[in-house]
Amino acid sequence: MLTVLVDYDSGNLHSAQKAFQRMAAETDAGAVLVSSRPEDVARATRVVLPGDGAFPACRQALSDHAGLYEAIAEAVTQRAVPFLGICVGMQMLATLGREYRDTAGFGWIDGEVTRIRPADPALKVPHMGWNDLIVDRAHPVLEGIKTGDHAYFVHSYAMRVADPAHLLAHVDYAGPVTAIVGRDTIVGTQFHPEKSQATGLRLIGNFLRWRP
Repeated sequence: MLTVLVDYDSGNLHSAQKAFQRMAAETDAGAVLVSSRPEDVARATRVVLPGDGAFPACRQALSDHAGLYEAIAEAVTQRAVPFLGICVGMQMLATLGREYRDTAGFGWIDGEVTRIRPADPALKVPHMGWNDLIVDRAHPVLEGIKTGDHAYFVHSYAMRVADPAHLLAHVDYAGPVTAIVGRDTIVGTQFHPEKSQATGLRLIGNFLRWRP
């Protein structure tokens, strides 16, 4: 088994690599590799797409790595390889991102990524720090994770899913903010599981054990 963390120059992957390596050892999930090579994605049994920064920049950076998006899409949409998107890696699952300019996403989960606008103007954007998850529906990656468990967020934009069935969990930030989405073999977290201590490590372990 091989889990590939896709490196497309979207940020420092050191903490994510360490967290996935730790949980892969605990769950006997095989090797963890950070790679920008399409051929590594093609042989992966799990694909993880992190992302830090703005939606258009991340989408462009991924496109700039020749053949990389195509390898991810073939693995996930053709061979049903389990996929986890993190932060902007999750946002790019959407149909459209509206940060700075309208940018097409993967279209794997119908919805749009729009700016967070809390009903309470005293709340700052970006939404930064710890928040309590509110679990909306059961999923294997949420085994042992319950409403009230904490996760760490850093973002100004969030996905709004078109189909409520694709919303696995949200948080309250003077209004609902999407935290976890999923369908078929695809899951995405707006928060950073590698920075979310026990909750994040449990989610990573669940993802590595997941057999869709």
